Amino acid sequence: MNKNKIYKYVGLVCIAVSFWACTPKLAHKSVNNPIPVSYNHSQDTTNSMSIKWKEYFSDPNLIALIDTALMNNQELNITLMEIDIARNEVRERKGEYLPFVDMRGGLGLDKPGRYTSKGANDATTEIKPGKEMPEPLPDYMIGAYATWEVDIWHKLRNAKKAAYTRYLSTVEGRNFMITHLIAEIANAYYKLLALDNQLEIVNQNIEIQRNALEIVKLQKEATRVTELAVRRFEAQMLNTQSLLYDIQQEIIETENELNFLVGRFPQPIPRDAQIFINLVPDSIQAGIPSQLLENRPDIKQAEMEMAAAKLDVEVAKARFYPSMGIAAGIGFQAFNPSYLVKTPESLLYSLAGDIVAPLINRNAIKAAYFSANSKQIQAVFHYQQTVLKAYLEVANQLARISNLEGSFNLKTRQVAALTESIEISTDLFNSARADYMEVLLTQRDALESRFELIETKMEQMQARVNIYQALGGGWN
Repeated sequence: MNKNKIYKYVGLVCIAVSFWACTPKLAHKSVNNPIPVSYNHSQDTTNSMSIKWKEYFSDPNLIALIDTALMNNQELNITLMEIDIARNEVRERKGEYLPFVDMRGGLGLDKPGRYTSKGANDATTEIKPGKEMPEPLPDYMIGAYATWEVDIWHKLRNAKKAAYTRYLSTVEGRNFMITHLIAEIANAYYKLLALDNQLEIVNQNIEIQRNALEIVKLQKEATRVTELAVRRFEAQMLNTQSLLYDIQQEIIETENELNFLVGRFPQPIPRDAQIFINLVPDSIQAGIPSQLLENRPDIKQAEMEMAAAKLDVEVAKARFYPSMGIAAGIGFQAFNPSYLVKTPESLLYSLAGDIVAPLINRNAIKAAYFSANSKQIQAVFHYQQTVLKAYLEVANQLARISNLEGSFNLKTRQVAALTESIEISTDLFNSARADYMEVLLTQRDALESRFELIETKMEQMQARVNIYQALGGGWN
């Protein structure tokens, strides 16, 4: 008996080895690409993601917008449903390597031909002395049946692990979505504050130009200037007034963009535009590039997809090997319902096992295996691409923050100089020591410089948002 068991197991091993030898072998490309140790030779090693987004953004109006968006944003809610779908797939895969047990009941009627072996046998069979089998013969059955594929090669377990890994990937996808959503809202909010400040600057310039126009009209009456000067000042004021409508349209569109991100119909966005120009971007600890692997949700998502793709290869490879199935059943069957409870006469049971292995025409299995292998390599390249993109985003934003700081300081001095030159050119014009064109050009340059200063401040605040996003913040 022991020898028979040994022979049986040796036979199974030989079959498995033969099928393993027939499994296609693929050469894997080397995809190692180490991440740099620092950003632009920075020596900062602080962990960059110790701050939560509610601590990073201090404006209560902005915080209220983000809180509302995290509850109402449709795209985020769609992502949450994808997480539920992935979670249910894990449950489905888990159930595949556990035994399936079904309840089955049946009712039938059978009338075989009298001159057949079954009909002749039924006609001569007595249930009780003097009682023959009823004709036609009813058939009542109730029982439980179980099937189970023995997961010898971990094909089903690896499929379940792959599904679970993809579920974790969708969770990281949600975190990345939250990070992106917070950055979008913050950038749009700072743009809205910048537009409010530009609108105020335009109104101030219109008032200055209106006063200048009145002065020029008086000087024309005194024959000190011609009608040409009056028309040029008037045209300059009208051009500035037209900017109001452009800025107001941008404000409406930006408000609606924020409302869309928040997940609600258009309504005014509460904000305090007066604080904008005095906002000072805080310094942020960039840390070291290797921390991106832990902090960036999109990198962790790509890593999970890479791990799932590797498991898919194992699942596809296991399809070349024999699979073992076990089926069993137990129940009761009789031609009369009252006999169903009479045992052991009405008792039925069965037990069977089989081994199935692909032998001829395995093209479909080979194609699935080759595809799984290619998808694994593709996932590795995607992971590398995501890491490279993350590193470049951080490096670019760090450089941008530094350059914008220098640009803002210079533009602040430029605005101060041009604002002072408006008064100087106006005084010189009133004393007939400057041409009216100098006044117009000075006013135009001052307006443009103030616009550029506001835009630089907006870019500074948006760079602060972008570096936090690039470092993987916002979702904690």
